[in-house]
Amino acid sequence: MSKAIRIHAHGGPEVLTYEDADPGQPGSGQILVRHTAIGLNFIDVYHRSGLYQPPGGFPLIPGSEAAGVVVEVGADIDWLKPGDRIAYAVTTGAYAEQRVIAADRVVKVPDGISEAQAAAMMLKGMTAQYLLRRTFKVKAGDTILFHAAAGGVGLILGQWAKHLGATVIGTASSADKIELAKAHGFDHVINYREQDFVAGVLAITGGKKCDVVYDSVGNDTFPASLDCLKPLGMFASFGQSSGPVPPFSMSLLAQKGSLFATRPTLFVYNAKREDLEASAAALFEIVLSGAVKIKINQRYSLEDAGKAHSDLEGRRTTGTTILIP
Repeated sequence: MSKAIRIHAHGGPEVLTYEDADPGQPGSGQILVRHTAIGLNFIDVYHRSGLYQPPGGFPLIPGSEAAGVVVEVGADIDWLKPGDRIAYAVTTGAYAEQRVIAADRVVKVPDGISEAQAAAMMLKGMTAQYLLRRTFKVKAGDTILFHAAAGGVGLILGQWAKHLGATVIGTASSADKIELAKAHGFDHVINYREQDFVAGVLAITGGKKCDVVYDSVGNDTFPASLDCLKPLGMFASFGQSSGPVPPFSMSLLAQKGSLFATRPTLFVYNAKREDLEASAAALFEIVLSGAVKIKINQRYSLEDAGKAHSDLEGRRTTGTTILIP
């Protein structure tokens, strides 16, 4: 019997239970996949803790990205066959040895990229892609601020932004994380435990501030992130690892310099098949070129998903983490 991690109620890492799970058979437009690697992301924590309500209720198999091999193909699919290597980023369902998934949500993994790399980069890498190329199209000469620089998205986005010619500023919580971020494209990294990051940005930019702030931290960095932006700058809040951004008046954006603010999500940006294909193709291209390197910093067995969650929430991980079925 195939195994999976299920959640039957909200709670801490202890609610992640490893149990039998029959994936079923693929119907029309679906495929059965055997996972070889599964990505770990903060959205998995949000679903477990209750910050995000589980799509479809309980029990829930969490997990938003994975890679593996096609086992069986349902009707009306002519572009995939058993044995093909695929990867995906969806809302839930990845913490399983096998699963049935809609074929139009997966992409083929090209030669030159391992399944472990693909599982480590689909959600985080396509998030970096839409942030840099669609939410705010970064160009040479721009200055950006990215919070949690040593996280999974940060280590990909830092390299990509540097490749585009931007000045890349980050924040991190320790000397080791600062060193790691600087090895992945960041020009400057502020230790937010030791220095006010707004003062740090002002000093680095000579008071000119940033064109865009990418913020996945949420409560702890707001509204200070707005003080790091030039007039007409963009605040992109794409996560909330410290809790949600509190409600605020739109007039605050006017007071801070006629700023723009957005709360984007990958699943809206890639809802259309053509957008998913374009995003994945751009990600694969930048990785295969060598401009962005995908390093897996932590590996856990799927059965140990609870420990992986505990380490992620405790900020004991850096960069990318995968679970191995």
